[in-house]
Amino acid sequence: MKIIVVTPEGELYNEEVTSVIVSSANNGEYGILTGHLPIVSTIDTGFVRMTFNQLTYYVAIVNGLVQQVHDVITVIAQDAYIGESKESAFENLNQIRKARIESNRQRNLELAMAENELKKQIKQTGAGNI
Repeated sequence: MKIIVVTPEGELYNEEVTSVIVSSANNGEYGILTGHLPIVSTIDTGFVRMTFNQLTYYVAIVNGLVQQVHDVITVIAQDAYIGESKESAFENLNQIRKARIESNRQRNLELAMAENELKKQIKQTGAGNI
């Protein structure tokens, strides 16, 4: 069976697997094997464990949707990161989210400074006064 993991940044993973376990804080944990009945489920915060032969990988998921139809599993997630263990996947995901928060904070600060400068320039030129 095949699993495809997609985030807003694009396709994160697209490979053949032999089994998948989905774990969600609110929905619990369940497995998907070849021939599984079609399913649609959500993942609030959790992970997808993928196994192929002797290899196991984890994808930490934040706000996602899982769909399985005809042995194709599609995971659409707001945020996701792959790791060799559940812990490493979540650690890497948290680092990415912290960096994104800092970047957003910096952009907001720059925007506020530009807005203040614009207001100052408008006031100095008298633009908008009738």
